[in-house]
Amino acid sequence: MKLIFALAMSVASASVLAAVSVKDDVGATIALAQPAKRIISLAPHVTEDLFAIGAGKLIVGAVNYSDYPPEANQIERIGGYNGFDLERIRALKPDLIIGWATGNPERQLDQIKSLGIPVFLTFSKKMSDVPTVLERLGTLSGNEAGAAKAAKSYRDQLAQLERTYAGRKPVRVFYQIWDRPLMTINNTQIISDVMRVCGGVNVFGTQVDLTPKVDVEAVLAANPDVVMTSGEPGMKTDWLVPWKKWKNLKATQNNQFYMLPKDSVNRMGPRLVEGGKAMCEALEKARQ
Repeated sequence: MKLIFALAMSVASASVLAAVSVKDDVGATIALAQPAKRIISLAPHVTEDLFAIGAGKLIVGAVNYSDYPPEANQIERIGGYNGFDLERIRALKPDLIIGWATGNPERQLDQIKSLGIPVFLTFSKKMSDVPTVLERLGTLSGNEAGAAKAAKSYRDQLAQLERTYAGRKPVRVFYQIWDRPLMTINNTQIISDVMRVCGGVNVFGTQVDLTPKVDVEAVLAANPDVVMTSGEPGMKTDWLVPWKKWKNLKATQNNQFYMLPKDSVNRMGPRLVEGGKAMCEALEKARQ
């Protein structure tokens, strides 16, 4: 009887240990009976996060634009900007779906949640939020050791950036994310925090909208030291043409226009520190 009781207690303890629970970035508690074995990623940075912590093998479905690391291109696609294939998602039998609170349309997220599958939402506002997400995903996927290693590497690199650029002369920046209509970002966007780490100041940081529309006159009135955007390597510089005609703009006078690597600076994943290095180097040039 003692042996049976001991075995029963052992099984019960194992069950308790297998259960995992974390809060996501919008405050919802995600509880799983055991670490996830089949995960669907609804954002490129989520896919990168999972591969970074050693959980890439658990991804059974991802959005069309999940393209890094290269192995991610082999994952089954479940949709993209125009919507998700709910039937395909259901057929893949995920036990966890990881989305993007501000990048996935609310209507689509509601449809996903209606499937009854746990949904963990990410939304990093600061560079320092990224490693915390890695650790939470490590808990949910049973990859705590890999997550701890990835988080430490990220934090170490971020700390180095902060030490290097602390106290630098502020540089006022207009960050262009679209040209027609002309759009930028506010201080809630993680790119603005990258600027802050580098000693940059977002000239439209106090805007209410995450991605506010602005006009040329507003940019001219703000008169930034630097105009930045992001894009693919070798991308044409057509976006510069409208700005170069404004001779009273400080950025034009000093030829301070920079294109940053799109994916590393825009995705709130482990490569964000690489994007941070690129931005910091650009702003350092602007100070010279």
